[in-house]
Amino acid sequence: MGGKIIAYAIAGHHAGLPDGNSYKNSSLLKRLDSEIPPYSDAPCELLKDLPQFNNLPFSTELERYGIQCFFFIRMIYSSLVDADFLDTEAFIDKEKSEYRKGWVHLSALEKKLFEKLDELSKKDPEKDINSTRAEILENCLSAATSNPGLFSLTVPTGGGKTLSSFAFALNHALKHGLDRIIYVIPYTSIIEQNAQVFRGFLGENAVLEHHSNFDPFRGDKEDRRNRLASENWDAPVVVTTNVQFFESLFAARSSRCRKVHNIARSVVILDEAQMLPVSLLKPCLEALKELSSTYSTTILLCTATQPALTERKEFKGGLKKESVREIIPDSKKLYQSLKRVHAQLTGRMTEEEVANELLRHRQALCIVNTRGEAKEIFRLVKEEKKENIFHLSASMCPLHRTKKIREIKSNLKDEKPCLVISTQLIEAGVDVDFPVVYRAMAGIDSIAQAAGRCNREGTITEGGMLYVFKPENGIPDIFKRQAQIAETVMRHHEEDFLSIEAVEDYFRELYWLEGARLDEHGILKILYEGRKLIDIQFREIAEKFTLIPADDFREPLFILWKDEIKRAEKILSELRYSDNPAAASRKAQPFTIQATKKDISRLAGAVETVQDRFHVLINSDLYDDDMGLSFDDPTWHKPESLIG
Repeated sequence: MGGKIIAYAIAGHHAGLPDGNSYKNSSLLKRLDSEIPPYSDAPCELLKDLPQFNNLPFSTELERYGIQCFFFIRMIYSSLVDADFLDTEAFIDKEKSEYRKGWVHLSALEKKLFEKLDELSKKDPEKDINSTRAEILENCLSAATSNPGLFSLTVPTGGGKTLSSFAFALNHALKHGLDRIIYVIPYTSIIEQNAQVFRGFLGENAVLEHHSNFDPFRGDKEDRRNRLASENWDAPVVVTTNVQFFESLFAARSSRCRKVHNIARSVVILDEAQMLPVSLLKPCLEALKELSSTYSTTILLCTATQPALTERKEFKGGLKKESVREIIPDSKKLYQSLKRVHAQLTGRMTEEEVANELLRHRQALCIVNTRGEAKEIFRLVKEEKKENIFHLSASMCPLHRTKKIREIKSNLKDEKPCLVISTQLIEAGVDVDFPVVYRAMAGIDSIAQAAGRCNREGTITEGGMLYVFKPENGIPDIFKRQAQIAETVMRHHEEDFLSIEAVEDYFRELYWLEGARLDEHGILKILYEGRKLIDIQFREIAEKFTLIPADDFREPLFILWKDEIKRAEKILSELRYSDNPAAASRKAQPFTIQATKKDISRLAGAVETVQDRFHVLINSDLYDDDMGLSFDDPTWHKPESLIG
């Protein structure tokens, strides 16, 4: 068995982990059938001190055996390919190898973190919400002394869970000699904000930010150390996305697998754990179980709405209830103490009715399910009120969204009028505080996140108002099942449909109804069937395990955003002529919108494709300062643009 385990790593050394047994010549079975020189012909030096595979950490449970083999082989493979990359680099490019150095150790971060936390604790210590946040922090620090494993932190939005969870992770890692902290976030649209918070506490040289929108360039100088560390996550603090984290755990390509062995002996914080993809939920949970039970990795499920992830009669394969330690002693009591919003189900509303409701308020936020709804409600509101109206959606490039969020926060802080219409991207991690929020019907976890943007700081003593409405035009298919379940649960919990009991009922019902779809592609079945001969289909699994379905795959569309036009034009020139297009594309990410192939084809004539790979919007009139890119009419131009 040991020989076959090693064979996977050797065979996949350059081309990626192979399938164990398939019709393809690249499979391990076909490669082992090849004629090779006798073992005894190897140089004597290579036959010394061969590794012995005794007492492997595999369970006798048949259900677990295939999964454990899968991850054990991956850990060996990851260690091998990363060591090979690093040794080769040190030999042929010493300067590049030197750039990898300079990261501080976790122990150097403790003093910085607690100096900042002390600073925060001195701000209005008598204020109820600040005293509650201090109590949450104390609970996290107390739990940090516990043995590594699985933890949960259930804290309503606004309770300071981001910093408290990080304080837990840092203290826990130092006490148990763990190597790094990996902070995993569901949305690329909010990851920059969290990474910047950590840099503010820990310093610029402590945090690696790794996701598709990260721009590792400062002016004309590339921050090479960040880019190099993103290859193998060899940094004390890594801030990344669900896509990067989980797809790396199931990938086959060597470039994606290099970081896997550095996930071992880490503290992994899963922020917004309720955002784990339903169709891949069971494989994700098995990965978390294996990391925590075998590879000295502590997992913290951190969320305002803890999903029902523990095993029970109607949810086989969940996390063992006794193995997940909740950090908050009484999460129901905490929920009541942090309750700052009254939630109300209003019934069906047209876009005109929603717009009229918003116009009744000086400051209000409306969150809808689609970009089309957001644009139409924004247009209706803008017709009546010209000033201090904001729109946020994925139709805006990251730099543009960041600018708008900054303006929104400034208006709120200065108590100016402020009406915002947004898609759900504002729900997780964007710290805004409105007295009134309107939310289109969705899953209860999304509705709870919307509530977290309402009376966040508790300044309205009688409580903020959250209104949940059913859009007249219906709910998109992708959200329909969650919305239907949410509506049923909300009617059973009319007094408070955001309570912990309501959230638990929602997830129980969702996971029960999804049933087999919790492992939609049969990944666990593939692992179970390949367990006997360790015939593991690594490539097949990698193809099936994707958090972004193929029919939802998006391509970057570069925007020459006028507010940063000189920088954008310089990057476009590099996209056209650079010998290093990968570096140019990384620089372009803050200017890109993710568009489907259908979207891009609709913009035919308004989009230029550079070097057969980069899409660039050349009709800049289609990009609006308020609403971002419009896909409606690719031939439209502003009248002034047509004047020669």
